[in-house]
Amino acid sequence: MTAATDASSVVRRLWQFCTVLRDDGLSYPDYVEQLTYLLFLKLSQERDGIGVPPRFGWNSFSGLSAVETRRHYEQVLSTLATRAGILGFIFRHAKNKIRDPHKLKMLIALIGDTYWGDASVDIKGDAYEGLLEKNARDTKSGAGQYFTPRVLIDAIIECVAPRPGETVLDPACGTGGFLLGAHRRLHAAATTNRERKFLAERALHGVELVEEVARLAAMNLLLHGVVGEDRALPIVCGDSLTRTVDRRVDVVLSNPPFGARGGGKYRSDERPPETGNRIAAPRVDTANKQLNFVQHIVALLKSGGRAAVIVPDNVLFEAGAAATVRRNLLACCDLHTILRLPPGLFYAAGVKANVLFFNRLSKRDSVPQSVAFYDLRSGQRFSLKTRPLRRSDLAEFVELFHTRPSGERGRWYTVSRAQILADPACGLDYWRAVGQGSVINGATLDELAAALAADFERALAHIRAIQAG
Repeated sequence: MTAATDASSVVRRLWQFCTVLRDDGLSYPDYVEQLTYLLFLKLSQERDGIGVPPRFGWNSFSGLSAVETRRHYEQVLSTLATRAGILGFIFRHAKNKIRDPHKLKMLIALIGDTYWGDASVDIKGDAYEGLLEKNARDTKSGAGQYFTPRVLIDAIIECVAPRPGETVLDPACGTGGFLLGAHRRLHAAATTNRERKFLAERALHGVELVEEVARLAAMNLLLHGVVGEDRALPIVCGDSLTRTVDRRVDVVLSNPPFGARGGGKYRSDERPPETGNRIAAPRVDTANKQLNFVQHIVALLKSGGRAAVIVPDNVLFEAGAAATVRRNLLACCDLHTILRLPPGLFYAAGVKANVLFFNRLSKRDSVPQSVAFYDLRSGQRFSLKTRPLRRSDLAEFVELFHTRPSGERGRWYTVSRAQILADPACGLDYWRAVGQGSVINGATLDELAAALAADFERALAHIRAIQAG
């Protein structure tokens, strides 16, 4: 039996078997889902406290034939789906998608050949996150929309800097990357038993719409030691945009879906009232999911609360409801920084996005004077496979975010709030080519063409999904 001592080697071993199952018609997301079930069972056998009954545990597969293995596996999935707590969350609606019983038996043998008991939490978690990252690189599956590159997450969290005792929420948590990043920082900063207890029980909150993805997030948190049988799972499966705001948080970190318009009726508003004299943020009715997530995140913040949210380019320049949402955002929040991201970071080619950093204002706060921009886009080329984003690519941005120079420095420049508000469209798509002094309001023809192409691609994907039933 091989010990799990290196995350990358474990990922390679497990992923190599995926090619065998791909020939059998199993997609990358389906493979990762089946791995999640089996890894959970293997880990439950190697450590106490996860709560899998022995007759459905890992050792119950021993000595079974291939056909018996498939039959028993399906019984395990259906039985554990009815359990409470993290067991029920991981296995809810679980189904066996590996049709060939011999290949299922081979996969169980492969996982069984790796001993996880002595592996550190970092190795277990990093190995699983490595599988999620490989899954995200399969652009055909669209799984990348639920995965944000870790280096980008780490840079964002370093900027927003959650502190012990603060609550952190991701209303579209995907596979849990922001929650994990926040936990790492808060765990390192916690110095008292009270702070550690708060982190374990109350600090983190997440919501994920897609059940299969919420399952991956739960497993990700488990393998990183964030949750266990004795700790409540900090995520729920549901639609954030139909959930009434019943609590405010200190920090929101999120990469909401860039998908098609539509969905459930957005219900979040400014209730319940909060002491602190917050500036009101009227709600704009729109079918645009991205705009509704921006409004929802604003409603979730306490006075002085901080947010970083990744949005596509159209949120910065689209007319109509988008212009009103932008104006409301500037009225009730200090939108202090916008990071312009290059294409090639996410699941679909050509997707351009930005990170909006803002704080919720109260009537006691002074009116901010400017918005800072950092253009990581001009002259930059990235890809998920051949040129992934590195931490060094964001080092200058993080430094300037904290020092906040008032003028221009490299890719950093500022635009006055008065200038933005004077524009009837209240556009936020200011850009400046590197090496040029003028700052231009409005997307280039290439940027507009790319945005239109991306909209058409998303619409076609939505139509295909409806046709597929």
